[in-house]
This record gives sequence, C-alpha cells and structure tokens, in this order.
Amino acid sequence: MDICVFLSAAELDERYTTPAREFARLLGKGGHTLVWGGSESGLMKVVADGVQEAGGRLVGVSVEFLHTLARENADEMHIARDLAERKALLLAKSDAVVVMVGGTGTLDEATEILELKKHGHTDKPVVLLNTAGFYDGLKQQFRRMEEEGFLPVPLTELVFFAEDGAGALAYLEETAGIR
Repeated sequence: MDICVFLSAAELDERYTTPAREFARLLGKGGHTLVWGGSESGLMKVVADGVQEAGGRLVGVSVEFLHTLARENADEMHIARDLAERKALLLAKSDAVVVMVGGTGTLDEATEILELKKHGHTDKPVVLLNTAGFYDGLKQQFRRMEEEGFLPVPLTELVFFAEDGAGALAYLEETAGIR
C-alpha cells in the first residue's frame, strides 16, 4: 500500500528520530511505499532512509522552491509548482495518511486531509502519530471542537491517534486492509 507520511524536514533529537526510524522500518518490512515530501533532510530523510533500507519504495513529491533538497535515489520523484499542488499530489498518490511530528507545514497538510474527510471528499484513513505526546494539545483542541459542535462528524471518523508506529500500522491494517 502507498502510505503518505506528513512530517518535518527539520533536524530533530532522538525523542523523534528513534520512533520515526522504527516506524519507517515497519513500513519498509511490510513492503509498503512511502509517499512523502521528498526531502533529503531532517526527519524526512530519517524516514526515507529507514523505509528504503527495509525494502520499501519511495515516492517523493517536492516543490519547485525546494527541489534542490529532493532525494536523488527515490523510486519516483515529482516536482510540484506550489504547495497546494504538492498536497494534492501527495494525497492522490496514497491510500492512507500518517501525520508525524512537524511544524506549520505538517499541520497545514494534516488539516487539509481532515477537512477533505469532514466533507466526504476522501475516505482515506488518517493517523496522527503522537510521538512523545507531541500532539496532546492538538488532540485536546480537536476534542473541544467536537464537544462544542465545530465538527459535524465524530472525531473518531476523522482521525486515529496512535502512540507508536506499531499502533499506527495496526490501525491502518484494520481499517484499510493494508498488508
């Protein structure tokens, strides 16, 4: 299966790189394809390295203004004109989405897929991988949105919060038939 992973291109410490590497190995060993932002830096590189080393395929979608950071040895690399086209390509090339730790770009990507799900424009499973409690605050905010009527569908229909990579893949296998 083709699994889109939204995540940071920043250099991060072991709290984030170790779990990311473990998740990447699970993806690769499972024979899955990583669909990601295509960067050869930071956490994006850690995950791409792990997937590739474990036998998985890499499909990158970079953007023109970042093309010099794109991974050269990906199985496929696509260069989008802008960030909006990049997000659309990432989603079009994937069967499921996992959101790992990241900054505003990752948050933008995550909210886009959740908005599409909310309106019934996709039924792809979405997992927020809550490494080291990174998304605890966002989870609380989503629950408040649900409680106060800002979400027209139950939060559980939009996103699954996983505490580790094994939990994320187990959820995807259960809901999307990913093997």
